[in-house]
Amino acid sequence: MKIVSLFSGAGGMDLGFIRAGHEIIWANDIYEKAIETYKLNIGDHINCSDIKDIHSDHIPECDMIIGGFPCQGFSVANINRSTEDERNKLYLEMLRIIKGKKPKYFVAENVKGILSLGKGKVKEMILSDFESAGYNVTCNLVNAANYGVPQQRERVFFIGVRKDLNESINFPSPTHAEPPSHLLFGLNEWVTIGEALKDIPEPEDAPEIPNHEYTKYKLRFNGYMGHREIDPNRPSPTITARGDNKGGVVIIHHPNNHRRLSVREAAIIQSFPMDFVFVGSKTDGYRQIGNAVPPLLAFNLAKCFPVYQNTVKV
Repeated sequence: MKIVSLFSGAGGMDLGFIRAGHEIIWANDIYEKAIETYKLNIGDHINCSDIKDIHSDHIPECDMIIGGFPCQGFSVANINRSTEDERNKLYLEMLRIIKGKKPKYFVAENVKGILSLGKGKVKEMILSDFESAGYNVTCNLVNAANYGVPQQRERVFFIGVRKDLNESINFPSPTHAEPPSHLLFGLNEWVTIGEALKDIPEPEDAPEIPNHEYTKYKLRFNGYMGHREIDPNRPSPTITARGDNKGGVVIIHHPNNHRRLSVREAAIIQSFPMDFVFVGSKTDGYRQIGNAVPPLLAFNLAKCFPVYQNTVKV
């Protein structure tokens, strides 16, 4: 299918849909370094401009719209989150584009915290808005670890199907599960962070690996996010894109707990391929990776949609 991607970032979700046989024909983001990364690895069809300034007529016709609208206002990591946070309203820009283009399908991604914001009223508002736009909408909370990503990352996906299509899209069944319950369901074991990084040499020993540099921010073991001891025999905690209130980065420890993850190692945990290069500083790389949808999770989701041929003229 021909897909328009909003809030694309470095292109994690886009990469998954491309690998499933779909085509991204137009993409948009406002973060310049992420756009440079996208162009380097995926293509030149992304533009850098505020979505609020783009009229839907300037976006090509498409079969599907996908996007992870900015989540800072919705995240449980933001202790000041509020229904009045301006960033919470950016989903309305996605809604506006969907109303203007009327694609067959849409996929909108966000953080788990959106489910409880306003005691559930925000989720119901979003569902109602998309329903009123002419779509049957389902809401799914999923853990990326259940699809082979070496990370426990819970995210919410809103999947919309245009009502006149008279069809439904079911979220994919898990391929992995926590041991020993994986045996009960006939699934693969969760992929652990230790397994995912076991063949990656130390940055000092492998300068040829792209983005294999890491923050020297002091290691701590106080139980807070970014300062917890990492169990190499479990999937990684969520890779985030935020800093703490003192300006320090929140990059988790390596599974050996001797330093923090390199940019490349964080990318591996997010299921980006080794040859996917991130443009910018270490901080730029960490931010792009933390904001991304894991490509492997997106790939599993994308396989649930039919792969049409030449349904839209671009």
